[in-house]
Amino acid sequence: MAQLDGTAIIARSLKRQGVEHIFGVMGFPIVDLAQVVQREGLNYYGFRNEQSASYAAGAVGFMTGRPGVCMTVSGPGMVHAVAGLSNAWANCWPMLLVSGAPDSYQREQGAFQEAPQLEAARPFVKLSTRPDSLARVPAYIEKCVRTSMAGRPGAVYLDLPNDIIAGKHDEASVPWAPCCGAPPRPLADPREVERALAALRAAKRPLVIVGKGAAYAHAEHEVRAFLEASRLPFLAAPMGKGVVPDDHAQSVAPARSLALQEADVIFLIGARLNWIMHFGLPPRFARDVRVVQLDIAAEEIGTNVPAEVGLVGDAQAVMSQLNEALSAAPWQLAADSAWWTALRAKIAENDAQVAAMSRDDALPMGYYRVFGEIRAQLPRDAIIVSEGANTMDIGRSMMPNFAPRQRLDAGTFGTMGVGPGFAIAAAVTHPDKRVFCIEGDSAFGFSGMEVETACRYRLPITFIVVNNNGIGAGETVLSDPIPPNTYTPNARYDKVIEAFGGRGFFVNTPDELRKALSDAALESMPTLINVMINPVSTRKPQKFDWLTR
Repeated sequence: MAQLDGTAIIARSLKRQGVEHIFGVMGFPIVDLAQVVQREGLNYYGFRNEQSASYAAGAVGFMTGRPGVCMTVSGPGMVHAVAGLSNAWANCWPMLLVSGAPDSYQREQGAFQEAPQLEAARPFVKLSTRPDSLARVPAYIEKCVRTSMAGRPGAVYLDLPNDIIAGKHDEASVPWAPCCGAPPRPLADPREVERALAALRAAKRPLVIVGKGAAYAHAEHEVRAFLEASRLPFLAAPMGKGVVPDDHAQSVAPARSLALQEADVIFLIGARLNWIMHFGLPPRFARDVRVVQLDIAAEEIGTNVPAEVGLVGDAQAVMSQLNEALSAAPWQLAADSAWWTALRAKIAENDAQVAAMSRDDALPMGYYRVFGEIRAQLPRDAIIVSEGANTMDIGRSMMPNFAPRQRLDAGTFGTMGVGPGFAIAAAVTHPDKRVFCIEGDSAFGFSGMEVETACRYRLPITFIVVNNNGIGAGETVLSDPIPPNTYTPNARYDKVIEAFGGRGFFVNTPDELRKALSDAALESMPTLINVMINPVSTRKPQKFDWLTR
């Protein structure tokens, strides 16, 4: 009987489960496996570091709803990829890490690159497992993919010893597993739906917070219908941006501090009261704020602030329930209410302040002028990847999103170095859209070598490095000793991409930036715009420190 290699069984099992994109760094024992996945019709992208490859796999999970796969060698390669597992764990994204391991009979003998890989993965995954035989590989892969998507999504780890990868099995008797479907969309208790609407109707200063859970659930149509029927003000969490367009009349993002601090009832749609939302506690929130919370995970309900109403279920399904109930008993927050009046006044005040900063002609440029120029040339359907300290924080307000799942940033884990991997994932899953990877110079340094990966696959990503010569703020001249936060002044990151066939731009003025953005849009290869700014440029004055204590 014909024999099928373990590599083919693994590759075909991944393909049967709907996996399309695999990211990794090849080496023992996955050299043949990486080649076979291509032969079987899967897209394999060779990265320069497993960290970035693992970040890309998680981003695919968020954008598509099915896990991306990171494939690594044993030992150090697997350990590098734990970075992506932890990032997916914190953000609740489905991804699958597949790592090679020494032959089973060499276990605990000091084999080449032997490491406690199952144990290393376990704190950050929903499942850490190893097949007991080659015949069982299809069932294990099906379970891994299904587990990553079910309930609260997350990462899964699959350990593949070399004897399984290099094994053989009769082709006619391989027990292939059927493709697991999309996970169920559970509904909330109808009584809680009515209680949620009652709480919002009774509120004087209601606020809706749209999180990335709503984006992941593809609940954009239902969320928008609910907001437009109720006329409630809303804020978007960073990766919840675009579920409802940022330029929607009910967005109160420019009045964020006022909205959070004064709201008497908040409705969390797939958002968590973690550090990004200041734990829902004073001084950023009212001491007696009432919470209506929608989440896929029952254990999340009531975290940090007790929930008056808990809607446990899928965001798309539960928002449909709310829309049906609201349609049966229509209600709207009055446009001339004191709450809307206060919010609109604060929006106008803050918008005017930011507009003035965006027109500032001072040189070197500040962040707001740089973002003002980028924003003017940003396609409405652009995918925005952002990381860095000030670069990301200011960019959240200055770089609008108009569609869901088109903003990726450091996220819940605050991970630096995710940018290039995220951008590559965005480019391969959305080849019809322009991808902008906007980073601080410090953030770019974590994974900057991946511009070679982007060039090798001819992915027309626009990398923009907002360069202030350091972490947080830098210097124009190196002193002795060199300050811990300072990098080489005026570093030519634009030259890095040119070494691989991309095009670089070195920018000092608004006119130069404007032209660089225009020229980059015409390129079929990746581009990198290195924008020099004032090293002491920072955010506009904030009412609160960035991290609530």
